[in-house]
Amino acid sequence: MLLAAIHLYRKAYSGIPRPIWWLSLVILVNRAGTMVIPFLTVYLTSRGYSLREAGLVMATFGLGALLGGYLGGQLTDRFGSFRVQLVSLFFNGVLFIILGQMNGLWSIAACVFALSTIGESFRPANAAAIAAYSGEGNRTRCYSLNRLAINLGWSVGPAVGGLLASINYKLLFWVDGGTCIVAACLLFWFLRAPSREDRLAAEMVETRTKASALRDTTFLRAMFFVMLIGFCFFQLFSIIPVYYKEQVHLSEFAIGWVLASNGLVIALVEMVLIYYLENRRTAIVYMTIGTLLIGVSFLALSIGPLPLFVLASMLFVTFGEMLLFPFTNQFWVSRTNAQNRGRYAALYTMSFAVAHVLAPLAGSAIALRWGFAALFRIDFLLCTVAAFGFLWMRKKM
Repeated sequence: MLLAAIHLYRKAYSGIPRPIWWLSLVILVNRAGTMVIPFLTVYLTSRGYSLREAGLVMATFGLGALLGGYLGGQLTDRFGSFRVQLVSLFFNGVLFIILGQMNGLWSIAACVFALSTIGESFRPANAAAIAAYSGEGNRTRCYSLNRLAINLGWSVGPAVGGLLASINYKLLFWVDGGTCIVAACLLFWFLRAPSREDRLAAEMVETRTKASALRDTTFLRAMFFVMLIGFCFFQLFSIIPVYYKEQVHLSEFAIGWVLASNGLVIALVEMVLIYYLENRRTAIVYMTIGTLLIGVSFLALSIGPLPLFVLASMLFVTFGEMLLFPFTNQFWVSRTNAQNRGRYAALYTMSFAVAHVLAPLAGSAIALRWGFAALFRIDFLLCTVAAFGFLWMRKKM
């Protein structure tokens, strides 16, 4: 049985191009320093700011992400994914360090806006790079490897961040900024001079005709449903940590480990799961199932502020995102070519950015007025709407 498991893991990771491994290493280092954003609302409320004010700061992060996603897609199609990723990582690191020195609410919000604008321009460039270096037969696994690196880093970052926060919150900003700069150095070192085969893969122009992103109504409908899911999902990084602390009475250290468990399970399971599921059914089917599981995770939280429901919720959301996000990438990339991929990636990124604006802003307002349980029930309903929306799209397709 052990040999069979080892063989399955080897097959799941085989056939992935070398540049994808380098990109995954870069994102692993970058995400291993993910500490500031998961603890930013807790950091702000611990400094005397209200939950509403903390939600406002997180909303500025979403506004910056919206602008950054648009600019990242435009710049990627014009200058290439390598340059955009490099500049984004380096200056994002510098801004994290600067953010740690800010004191006033508005100066913090302005710095967060600039940080997210530059940092989130990385996403469409990175997505376009993965699409360029991967093939039709392994594309979903390539995106899953990238997500594995993200979540493996995520399993380290919040856990270490929780420990550092219990010592001194300022340490989070220095470590997060430092890992961004190190990731930029790794990207420059490994991918500044790709091989001839890599350049051909990255510069390949597909001959089949594709509609522009803004005229692709099927794609736009899907992005609307992704935005609804994102509104719920991004509360995991803004509202839910506050719920863990104030209602479930978890320490910062415990919050870090609960959040880290998400990345750890994904790192262990996702690649094998995607290897088994890839090309068996259409992407929409798995997107629907994943969305329903994410919805159930919020339903579990709405039952009551108990550690058991916290763990059950995290389990559901983890398996939900393992099905949703890799196959969502497969869905939108299948509708692109090398000439418009950056713009599609930008709109995909921007759908999450809109959610990043609404999640802390509307989420904090709902939680303050009607309570956390009401917010989580609304999240469940929105995920249900998105799931049925995907089913409706599947019938029309």
